[in-house]
Amino acid sequence: MKRRIPLRKRLLVRLLFASALIAVCSVAATTWLAVQTTTRALREEQGQDLADDLRILARLSGYAATHPDWKGVQPLVTDLAARTGRRIALTATDRTLIADSARKGTALPLGAAAAVDPLRTDTYTQPGAQLSGVDPRAVGPYRLTAHERAELDAMAEKLRSCDSRFGLELKIQHTPSGRPVLLNPDGSDGTDTLAQECGYGLNHPVRTEQKALDALTASARACLKDHGLGLREPLYLYLNPTGRNPLSRYALAKYPKAGNEQALKTAQSCTEAALRAQLDPYVAPVADLYLGGGEATPPRFDMSPANKAKIVGVVGLVLAVTVAVTAAVATRLVRPLRALTEAAQQPPELHVRVPVTTRDETGILAEAFNDLTERRERIEAQRKAMVSDIAHELRSPLTNIRGWLEVTRDGVVAPDPALLGSLHEEALVLQRVIDDLQDLAAADAGTLRLHTEPVAAEELLGQVAAAHRVAAEAAGVTVRSEVDASPWIDADPLRMRQALGNLVSNALRHTPAHGTVTLAARRHGDEVVLTVTDTGTGIAPQDLPHVFERFWRAEKSRSRRTGGSGLGLPIVRHLVAAHGGTIVAGGEPGAGAVFTLRLPAAEAPPD
Repeated sequence: MKRRIPLRKRLLVRLLFASALIAVCSVAATTWLAVQTTTRALREEQGQDLADDLRILARLSGYAATHPDWKGVQPLVTDLAARTGRRIALTATDRTLIADSARKGTALPLGAAAAVDPLRTDTYTQPGAQLSGVDPRAVGPYRLTAHERAELDAMAEKLRSCDSRFGLELKIQHTPSGRPVLLNPDGSDGTDTLAQECGYGLNHPVRTEQKALDALTASARACLKDHGLGLREPLYLYLNPTGRNPLSRYALAKYPKAGNEQALKTAQSCTEAALRAQLDPYVAPVADLYLGGGEATPPRFDMSPANKAKIVGVVGLVLAVTVAVTAAVATRLVRPLRALTEAAQQPPELHVRVPVTTRDETGILAEAFNDLTERRERIEAQRKAMVSDIAHELRSPLTNIRGWLEVTRDGVVAPDPALLGSLHEEALVLQRVIDDLQDLAAADAGTLRLHTEPVAAEELLGQVAAAHRVAAEAAGVTVRSEVDASPWIDADPLRMRQALGNLVSNALRHTPAHGTVTLAARRHGDEVVLTVTDTGTGIAPQDLPHVFERFWRAEKSRSRRTGGSGLGLPIVRHLVAAHGGTIVAGGEPGAGAVFTLRLPAAEAPPD
């Protein structure tokens, strides 16, 4: 009877529910992502506004550094406003309007965004500004004349050409004062890499620079004198090799460290004050910069009701499409599962298979189901064959025993010693089959008990050979043993004699007269290798995978009395595995067979 699955437990319903939940989560995640993206975009726009503000400040600071006043700045303000979309206004410190990009009469923003002062620039807002706070474009009296530029350009080109012969590829760049400088390909100062043969005269100040530098030094020394330092040590000023404004260095070797630091700060302060005073006539006065949004600038973000309706509509559409697609996919997934369920509900003896129509997880499950069915069918066939073989193995000796007992009871045959010996032999055959079955049942159940102890391989092989010597002599076969270096194994001696005895018995049955059965043992690393080799009929390659199967015989026509019960080799395999070892069969037809056992080695016990 087919079991009815509740609606809430059906795979299709659960898949639909899961897909709807996933869709809701996906929509929520997408919405969150959109909000985060919008927020990030707003921040990027704010960052862009900040970058635009810095560029505006840098351009206006550069104008102030190169002009003595603000006359003519209106075109620059108008151009910057058009490029950035911002309102730009410049006023004097008393809020007198200098230039404005907005219409006349437009009120100024509430507060100034920055002060434009080339002599006190912000090192953050003005990239490249000196630590002294002076805009590097404010060169004033340090600007070179045309003649000095020409001389320095010729010298720089000569140095560059000279250094190129030594593998130094320098480039020439001009500073705001007109001085050429040599730079490495990475933009660093190239004077450190100049070849000695080419000279170093490019960094020496020219007449204009030296005149301005002397005036700066005099002003700075006057300041130091006012602080009581001017008469102690000389003040050394130099031109930066890259052409930027000069910095002060004060020789303080004669003072303690703490005093040196304070004197150095005073010298630095005096030099900066002197430099600002020197450049002040050449730069525009301080101005306040006002920034605001342009008149045509659209709103940054607008979450209107229409936009909200669009978001809700998109969410609903995504949810509907997800459910529809999931329903189609789920139906396709459930179809092969139903086929598997119907096949599994069929009677076991039918061994029903299911068609494999896909290569996904369901297809893999169908293949596994078919493999399981094939194994079950094979095991069932083996079980039937095993029951039949066991019945046959038990029937043969029981039939003989019953027959002899009946004729003895009827007085046809006298119970002489020969008859009793025959009955005893049949009982032994019956007992051997029962013992083999009992051993296999114990091995299958995991209850095969071992009493292990260190066993000398030489002694073990000798005992097995001695136990089968009588049977071997009767068959005209020689049994011998070969032991290399007397290895020891940790094993149950009774069970190992049983395993090797089964192998020797099997070898004697398949070895003709004048043949040889050899038992050998040798140490190989942490293992002891035992081999049982015969010179009999051998084993065909196609039979090697089956030699350890129960009740299997290579020759089906062989007598069960002479050919064995078919349980000896399976018992050997279980016994070897119980000892933690392995057994492998080999051989070729007509060349004999060899069985190789590998068992863990043991240390010889102390004497």
